Amino acid sequence: MVNPNEKNWQLFKFEELNTTQLYQILALRAEIFVVEQDCPYQDCDNKDQQAMHLCLFEKTRLLAYARLFAPDGPNQPAHIGRVVVAYQERSSKLGIALMHQAVNEVERLWHKPSIHISAQFHLQPFYTKFGFKSVGESYLEDDIPHIQMQR
Repeated sequence: MVNPNEKNWQLFKFEELNTTQLYQILALRAEIFVVEQDCPYQDCDNKDQQAMHLCLFEKTRLLAYARLFAPDGPNQPAHIGRVVVAYQERSSKLGIALMHQAVNEVERLWHKPSIHISAQFHLQPFYTKFGFKSVGESYLEDDIPHIQMQR
């Protein structure tokens, strides 16, 4: 397991990812979101090309990942999505490190905009630790309860 205090986060534009890195991202997302959560959905949504890809690799293995999107315009929030930590790394508090890094990168890249996430409903307490507040009512996304949250 990786020590969450000794991390080498990498941030990529889509075109900067090599084929191995892209494969690892898609494989981790499928492993967690499709297989573990038993939720068949269309992961390749043609949004990866506009995102910044926050990755933590240990040698050649992807341990944690999130997708970051710029605000759509003035006074619009940035967006963090596809937040995922490899199953074997969950006890290492890597999810906390990932969210801290994602928020820091959004603030650095887009000068402290508000940030929006579409959170799985049961993860609200986790995201509130980072200053996110629930907005609106819960809804089903791919048959999983979600809620909009904003920071």
